[in-house]
Amino acid sequence: MRWVLVMVLALWAGMAGAQDVPADKGPGGFAEWVQGFRVRAAAHGITQATRDAALTGLSYNAEVIKRDRSQNEFTKTVWVYLETAASDDRIRNGQAALRRHSALLDAIKARYGVDRQIVVAIWGLESAYGTFRGSIPTVEALATLAYDGRRGDFFEGQLIDALRILQDDHVRPDDMTGSWAGAMGHTQFIPSSFLAYAVDFNGDGRRDIWHDDPADALASTAAYLSRNGWVKEQPWGVEVTVPDGFDYLQANRTITRLPSQWAALGVVGLDGPVRDYATASLLLPGGAEGAAFLIFPNFDVIETYNTADSYIIAVGHLADRIMGGGPIRHAWPVEDRALTYDERIELQERLTAAGFDTKGIDGLIGPLTIDAIRGWQKANGMVPDGYAPPRLLERLRG
Repeated sequence: MRWVLVMVLALWAGMAGAQDVPADKGPGGFAEWVQGFRVRAAAHGITQATRDAALTGLSYNAEVIKRDRSQNEFTKTVWVYLETAASDDRIRNGQAALRRHSALLDAIKARYGVDRQIVVAIWGLESAYGTFRGSIPTVEALATLAYDGRRGDFFEGQLIDALRILQDDHVRPDDMTGSWAGAMGHTQFIPSSFLAYAVDFNGDGRRDIWHDDPADALASTAAYLSRNGWVKEQPWGVEVTVPDGFDYLQANRTITRLPSQWAALGVVGLDGPVRDYATASLLLPGGAEGAAFLIFPNFDVIETYNTADSYIIAVGHLADRIMGGGPIRHAWPVEDRALTYDERIELQERLTAAGFDTKGIDGLIGPLTIDAIRGWQKANGMVPDGYAPPRLLERLRG
């Protein structure tokens, strides 16, 4: 199973590097692309010795492109995703990892202030607690995506950073392996995140996220979250109930209130009042028919690691379960399936054509598309919860 780390979608369009190329070009022009990339890498300070060692004999990997088109976080409903992400085995193995590395995790928390169960949950999602760190050569994966992927600029920037890591002798070329997306090690850092956040926690003189000792990788993950604003002892989110007749336009990431203020509107925790940890917004990942959560600023911090709501909820929920918390209690609209990529594109096109601009046609159901869905739902006498199952698309088709 593959769990992508640090796919910060908002950054992809702005990274410097080669111009994006049409997807699915195939291997025919790959060798020529590599030759052109050698020149661009040199301009970024990559030495000829590093270029020769890393790029000579490089092969196009068709499987990488196939995997890029089918990311679980975006192709499964949240409840289907959670079945695996917070499975009984993953919870049990996480509890064992928490016990086995208790002293290390306590030391990491003391230095970075990040709750140990969150670090363990990310470890569990990204590499099944270090048991599957990925075996695809990182340079090969990134070169393939830079040449033939949908985000060539972004992946070329990551490829240059990977060469910097090799040039600085952080890892041997043969040991630089990871996922199809170029994410590496126990918690699947992409190269730019390694350069920015990786730490030598065990003091052996190396920032080693690849090998069996997880100390540097787990500490690097905590350092990443800390630098992005993690608040100690603040939950990621709390499951809540929503009263009948609730104004679902209030379930918007831009609308934040203290839990006590939400309670005045009838939004309360399942077992009593939610503490006023901080201001929170109301999230409805399954629409009005699914579970509801008050989400706190730490939700946004996890979002910098991976932007998919399903992933963020999975990290938070798995962390809660590792610490003995119970399952999500509200039912989900399990009769619904996730929209396909083509259907998401069609949804955005139809909403925009109907006068509810999604501010881009990218196949990602983000905040702007959700706002457009809400507007269309309200105009058509529906509950404006921003949820987009296939039945909504059918109604849009008219």
